[in-house]
Amino acid sequence: MKLTREIKTAILVIASLLLFIWGYSFLKGRELFSTYQTFYAEYDSVEGLAKSAPVTLNGLVIGKVIIITINQNTGKLMVEMQVKTDFPISRSSVATIYEPGFIGGKQIAIEPNFKDKNLAQDGQLLMSNVRLGLTESLGNKLGPIQVKLEKIMTNADVLITGINNVLDKKTQEDLKVSLAELSQTMVQFRKASESVNGMLDDNKTQIKGVVTNFSKISSDFAKISDSINKANLGKTVRELNATIAKVNGIMKDLDSGKGTMGKLLNDDALYSNLEKTSKELELLLQDVRLYPTRYVNISLFGKKNKPYTGPPSDTIKKQ
Repeated sequence: MKLTREIKTAILVIASLLLFIWGYSFLKGRELFSTYQTFYAEYDSVEGLAKSAPVTLNGLVIGKVIIITINQNTGKLMVEMQVKTDFPISRSSVATIYEPGFIGGKQIAIEPNFKDKNLAQDGQLLMSNVRLGLTESLGNKLGPIQVKLEKIMTNADVLITGINNVLDKKTQEDLKVSLAELSQTMVQFRKASESVNGMLDDNKTQIKGVVTNFSKISSDFAKISDSINKANLGKTVRELNATIAKVNGIMKDLDSGKGTMGKLLNDDALYSNLEKTSKELELLLQDVRLYPTRYVNISLFGKKNKPYTGPPSDTIKKQ
């Protein structure tokens, strides 16, 4: 069957119309075979949101902004959105204006509430919110910093002005002289440091020997300390303390008059008796020496003994 020229023309026209409709939908950002729902959100300020801005759900583009109108009664801006029906949205979802980056413009993010099982109907007004973008957030943080920097610059200007007023010509000259003297002092200090380094290099051997001797002394002291530790010095000190305690007890007993030695040291009557006995013994011995015949009378021939006459040098007197 041959196609007539009229049929071919009709097919071409229909194809052109379909291509035109598809192209128009593509330019409008709509898919030809997808269905959409319309939702609304009301804002005090849209923060630079433009027509045809994307509408996203967890970062995925599911629609776009159709038109933005103003409410003459309240002064708020009404945003109309078209969202694909493939993505169900709950009634309590929030339409938030946000800025995805520095370059891209404002967008609307649908923040769903998955716990809410009631789906939003076509034409419903969603809750709205505005999230500060990176530019606004950075601007809010830089604002106080700018104020502080301005105050710092003002204070620095006042400080510099005060320094200029204080540093007159004479003070500046004195400061230059002080800096020059400080420079000379640093040079002298450097020379002194070099001299000290030279002395250390010259006496390196002696210093090394001193350090070696000190190390040897430390080692010997460690050995002595170890020997003292092994000698059980603690036990010796405890025994010495016990002995001193016993001596203190004996001295205490002597002082209190206990025992023979205590009585000898503390009994005055005993001392007086001993002194008297000693005196009497001395007299007895003297009498024996002066008159021995009183005590020993031996005669071999029956004669009487002559009385004893003491030597002239005898100075002991009779008591």
